[in-house]
Amino acid sequence: MIELSNIHKAYRVSDESVTALNGVSVKFEEKGLVSIVGPSGCGKTTLLNVIGGLDQYDEGDILIDGVSTKSYKDTDWDAYRNHRIGFVFQSYNLIPHLNVLDNVTMALSLSGIGERERKQRATKMLQEVGLGDKLKKKPSQLSGGQQQRVAIARALVNSPDILLADEPTGALDSKTSTQIMELLSEIAKTRLVIMVTHNLDIASSYSDRVIEMLDGQVQSDSKPFNEEVSVKPEENKKQKGTSMSFFEALKSSGKNLLTKKGRTIATSIAGSIGIIGIGLVLSLSNGISQKVSAMEGDSLAGFPISIPSTTMTVSSFFGNGDRSQYPSSDEYYARDTQRTSSQHKNDFSSEFLDYLGKLNPKTYNSIVYGHGVALNVIYQNGNNYGKVPSGSDNMLASLGLGNSLFSEVPDYKDFILSQYDILAGDYPTEANQLGLVVNTYNQLDDTALSSMGFAVQETYTSADFLGKEYQVLGNDDFYQENDGVYAARTDYENLYNLSGTTSLKAKITCILRQKPTSSSSFLSEGLLYTSKLTDKLLNDGAASRIALAQKATPETNVLTGQAFNRLTSYEANMLSFGADKTPTSISIYPKSFDDKAKIEAYIDEYNRTRTYDESIIYTDLAESITSVLSMVTNAITVVLSAIAAISLVVSSVMIAIIIYVSVIERTKEIGIMRALGARKKDIKRIFSMEAITIGAVAGVIGVLVTYILDIPISLLVGHLVEGSFSAFLAPQFALLLLAVSILLTFIAGIAPSAGASRKDPVIALRDN
Repeated sequence: MIELSNIHKAYRVSDESVTALNGVSVKFEEKGLVSIVGPSGCGKTTLLNVIGGLDQYDEGDILIDGVSTKSYKDTDWDAYRNHRIGFVFQSYNLIPHLNVLDNVTMALSLSGIGERERKQRATKMLQEVGLGDKLKKKPSQLSGGQQQRVAIARALVNSPDILLADEPTGALDSKTSTQIMELLSEIAKTRLVIMVTHNLDIASSYSDRVIEMLDGQVQSDSKPFNEEVSVKPEENKKQKGTSMSFFEALKSSGKNLLTKKGRTIATSIAGSIGIIGIGLVLSLSNGISQKVSAMEGDSLAGFPISIPSTTMTVSSFFGNGDRSQYPSSDEYYARDTQRTSSQHKNDFSSEFLDYLGKLNPKTYNSIVYGHGVALNVIYQNGNNYGKVPSGSDNMLASLGLGNSLFSEVPDYKDFILSQYDILAGDYPTEANQLGLVVNTYNQLDDTALSSMGFAVQETYTSADFLGKEYQVLGNDDFYQENDGVYAARTDYENLYNLSGTTSLKAKITCILRQKPTSSSSFLSEGLLYTSKLTDKLLNDGAASRIALAQKATPETNVLTGQAFNRLTSYEANMLSFGADKTPTSISIYPKSFDDKAKIEAYIDEYNRTRTYDESIIYTDLAESITSVLSMVTNAITVVLSAIAAISLVVSSVMIAIIIYVSVIERTKEIGIMRALGARKKDIKRIFSMEAITIGAVAGVIGVLVTYILDIPISLLVGHLVEGSFSAFLAPQFALLLLAVSILLTFIAGIAPSAGASRKDPVIALRDN
């Protein structure tokens, strides 16, 4: 039973307070049809809304089964409307995008009832009101009377104690009105029906009790109910709460989105643009990373770890200790300029060479030791003879830096051929075989050609180069002694035609050019010779007269007869003569990138217990290349992702606007759901699910389009780089982008969803 005690309700209109209910006190029985009549504005509908918990009274009290509602919270009123109240409205208030069955089951979904039971109960109720054949129809496909029957079925499906009908026949013709009133009369036999109407004839014809109102007060009551009710303590007012599941909220939002397919798809596509942008950036980044990894495995893995005799270092890196730049203290320091020099000399001591000799042979393919021995080579060009410029001619040999047009080919044929193509001839493997390196345009510098004994002309064929012979002279043939001073011979024709000496004739056997897929051109243009030639020159040089003479007079330069100066040294001469076999450089060719790391760790272990001056500084060209590529790739990825993220923000704002528009469009639906007992959190959840659904669809579209676009992008980039390329969005990034899309749209929907949940249900129901 329900009892109203001295109920007051006023509304604020502009700056004035308008009284709607003024001290209404009335009790209702548990069943029967009660009509509330009176002129417009007398407070009939307000009283009905207060009884139904849609509107809250200002003063007084409502007792439900003897329990006061003064301390009711929003959730209590929601549960009360869902389980004990059923609303029937003059304008039916059916949700247009739901069919008849779904309109009726909505109240049950708020009660947490399973889908199967919901459909069974709703179908049965619709059959009872004569609409069993209209289950799949939309409200717009029904007549007014049929729509009102749907509203009555919806109000009764939860078996409420009280049915509240607000002008249920106001929009119907007389015949249909009679049918609806007969249905309400039948319902009133088992429960309380409170009807608001302005039609006194209908009220007097069908009602068990008529209450007349005027100016917010009860003027007359045809059958007052005065039974005393014992007031129960408030703690006994426990009632089952409403509970809309996550799935039901998602289903409700999905149905609404499907009614506006065009807008939903357009919004999702717009929202996916940012996802596509970031997805393509990540795909390209992944493709580049795979390309770099492949390059590491196929090309760069074989690049040597180089240990030159002298290496460049960053001056500020060493010798500054823990000091930082631009100190603020009044302290000043001395600096050891030599120690912070930009050059570091690696000490190829016997200790280090022995240590390196113990390196695990499973980690490398070859260790190549470079030497400073000078090559004295004579060429013939027709009737002209000359010497190919070497390091000794331009001070390079005296510094231990090798020769200008000559370089020793690493004793690692497989690696060389992985980076260079043989254009003609056979790869040099013996002491008397040479290779010729041209650039990627099949060019050689004209000065270099002339210096190597070729007549300069516009074009050549491989036959012009292959078989070209040179005389490689030993020290005893090349140097001539005069009063203890040794000088290089210049009778080149005689030198070229020497035979039966320590010298040998070498000829060009192949032409090499860097491959298009090669990562770096580490072979210099010019002539290549093998390590076997180096070994011969070293063996012959150690026993040569000039080397023995220099060894006997370490203070005097045998090439000048004068003491050594800052530009010359005993050590440099002995290296050039081949008498000092100490390496001037070391190249270690690892078997793989993992082995490269092991080799570097092995050298680092050697350096760990040594000072900076004693340490060995190495250069890893492959690591330098990949680190730069990785750094550039990461920087580009970050920049492009940031740019693409802007579109994500824009699309999120757009989605927030779309959700807000949806809230405006569905204001009446919000009021209907609140009347059925939906909690504020249920309303918020429905619109949040709408935002999440849009985000999920946008994310899926974005990821799928990214995968589709990856195909032509891979082909285009592969064509540009003249090799295979695979732009591919990794699955984990695809899931991450989907999650980001959902998260951003969820955030975008928070404000409009919260606004929807705060709408006053009474005001929402008045929306047109």
